[in-house]
Amino acid sequence: MTRLKTRIIDLIGRVGPIPVSEYMALCLFDPEDGYYTTREPFGAAGDFVTAPEISQMFGELVAVWLYQAWQAAGRPLPATVAEIGPGRGTLMQDLLRTFLRLDPAFAGGATFAMIEASPRLTEIQQRTLTRQPVRLDWHETVETLPKAPLFIVGNELFDAVPIRQFVRSGAGWRERMIGLDDDDGLRFFAGAGSVDPSLVPDDAEDAPQGAIVELAPARAALMGTIAERIAGHGGAGLFIDYGHLRPGIGDTLQALRKHDHDNVLANPGEADLTAHVDFAALAATARAHGLNVETTTQGDFLLGMGLLERAGSLGAKADGKSRQAISDAVERLAGHDAMGELFKVLKILPKAGPVS
Repeated sequence: MTRLKTRIIDLIGRVGPIPVSEYMALCLFDPEDGYYTTREPFGAAGDFVTAPEISQMFGELVAVWLYQAWQAAGRPLPATVAEIGPGRGTLMQDLLRTFLRLDPAFAGGATFAMIEASPRLTEIQQRTLTRQPVRLDWHETVETLPKAPLFIVGNELFDAVPIRQFVRSGAGWRERMIGLDDDDGLRFFAGAGSVDPSLVPDDAEDAPQGAIVELAPARAALMGTIAERIAGHGGAGLFIDYGHLRPGIGDTLQALRKHDHDNVLANPGEADLTAHVDFAALAATARAHGLNVETTTQGDFLLGMGLLERAGSLGAKADGKSRQAISDAVERLAGHDAMGELFKVLKILPKAGPVS
């Protein structure tokens, strides 16, 4: 039993059952035993591999999109280019290399920011990005960023923001809780709290008993903060995550450990907990702040930004083994049966018009 699991069992024994959102927050962000505060989750030696770790092409194409968004905004300087939830700094490393090649004046005139709440991950990012010839600052929240046009990217950010779950019970929906079974083990059950029926998806009216809907007020609040900043000071945002473009019903809460699925209740603090992102809800929040919104799949986004052309350029200078690795990366990033369809992209833009 993990140390955090023992603590959670003791907590429930003292105060009673806790909602899924609180359990998820403890598992991921507990200062002493949380997953992101104590472990190295990224890469082959961790529990999962993100797109920037698969290939430099991902970060290069994201950089091109951000640069085009900055151009479409009138090339404002000063401006802030930020990554929120930046892992170990791989994506920002690729962004900076690309910006320096595309437009040294832009790279020299902009402020670059890492938005990271974990001191441990901040240290890793600082080691990754040491000696970069740009102004690079760290922030714990969006609120402390400079009040300037903001061009922000988040990759696999919202999936780790805690969600609330509600289970169909009788004629209504009751909050899904985590309590103790007869042997003092963790288990799910329907609690006393309910939800306003207007907040559940339209197709939930005929859902069977035991069906689950997921709501994410914390995600909406974070998107609202970002959208408010862009609406007030200009800029654009690009958010890439796995999830769905239309709201629906179903339990998407999952645990990943050592590159495999794990029982959500088995290893608190030692497994990554995530849930699919409702992109329709995030889009609605951005629109409520007067911004334009575009959604697509990761595959369509990367192919539209020139993934195949970039792969061809890299492959032309590579040996056979490296060309195969580039081809495999393209398939993994954009393939229909890989990340290309599962991962979605949300672009938030000012009303002036879209960026291709």
